Amino acid sequence: MQVTAVAESVPWYVWSCLFAVISSVVGGAWDISWHESIGRDSFWTTPHILIQLCGIISGLSCGYLILSTTFQKTSPLRPYSVSMWGFRGPMGAFLCAWGGVAMITSAPFDNWWHAAYGLDVKILSPPHVLLALGMTGIRFGTVVLILSEMNRAQGEYRAKLQRLLFFAFIFLFGMTIGIAQEYTFRFFMHGATFYLVSALVAPILMAAIAAATKHLWAATITTALYTATHLAFTWALPLVSAEPKLGPVYQKITHLIPPDFPLLLIVPAIVLDLVRRRIGEWNKWAQAATLGFAFLVSFFAVQWPFADFLMSPASRNWIFATGDIPYFAGPRSPWMKNVFIPTETSAAAFWIRMGIAVVAAGIMTRLGTRWGEWMRQIRR
Repeated sequence: MQVTAVAESVPWYVWSCLFAVISSVVGGAWDISWHESIGRDSFWTTPHILIQLCGIISGLSCGYLILSTTFQKTSPLRPYSVSMWGFRGPMGAFLCAWGGVAMITSAPFDNWWHAAYGLDVKILSPPHVLLALGMTGIRFGTVVLILSEMNRAQGEYRAKLQRLLFFAFIFLFGMTIGIAQEYTFRFFMHGATFYLVSALVAPILMAAIAAATKHLWAATITTALYTATHLAFTWALPLVSAEPKLGPVYQKITHLIPPDFPLLLIVPAIVLDLVRRRIGEWNKWAQAATLGFAFLVSFFAVQWPFADFLMSPASRNWIFATGDIPYFAGPRSPWMKNVFIPTETSAAAFWIRMGIAVVAAGIMTRLGTRWGEWMRQIRR
């Protein structure tokens, strides 16, 4: 029998973890822009502090939550807690606490890495991977905290938590897509590798939120919120003055470099929400294959011509921001030349990889559906 939550207000620890996540989102976008506009500076920059504040806030708040649930026998959360190493607490709290430890540990590791190997040449250096894993743990842990509360609730309180879940899920969405950004720059958008990477990261998240909430427009709502958040950074960061402090400097920089214009994932999200309600009685794998195919075809149909536009002079403005180029991009860089870089050696290789992308989209959609069904069962 389903247990109905008594409380009608969102628990303090959910707000605390959401605040921590938002801190890391703002700090992360600002830090990437800082590196592209100013260069690597002291560790004690405002973006770095905001990022690490996420680990500190989530670690302390969830650590306290775990300890209070463990030692207060009358804690109302004890019936909805899990046991780990003799401690008790909500599953999401353990995820957030672990994520906080990973994030804080990554800071001295990153300083040592730069001292030993110099400036970053890749986003996914070992300390950055540890940082990304920690941030992902906190973001997913926050989603689990909301889910455990939502799945025990009914009525308006459940609806309130579902709206909060959509909001929290966009940061998990952004983190996953952000990790793959080295493969999604605009000069890769006419290569099959770009579509294969997109098929590996986006459908699983769209399918997961749809299955977790059963909302008719779940994928559309989540993707629209993600796109709006991304656009806010794209349009707001250039309003801040900046200039490079590290050479060599190839571009004249007067303001912070914004993130690239977001991928047009909103179109396949709408398509998926429309298609899935028409095939709800089909076999699960048939549904996944159809939705995966629909995702890739609709995404290809809008992103391919949009990539041509992004390479044109018409896109070099405040709205699309393709004229904002990192200070370290030399005259021969693809950012300056505005040309596509082929990722396949032949037309045959292109279509083979696109075929693999179709299969990958179907598999990731099925995995996302299973993941969402699991999330719908979370009570602890």
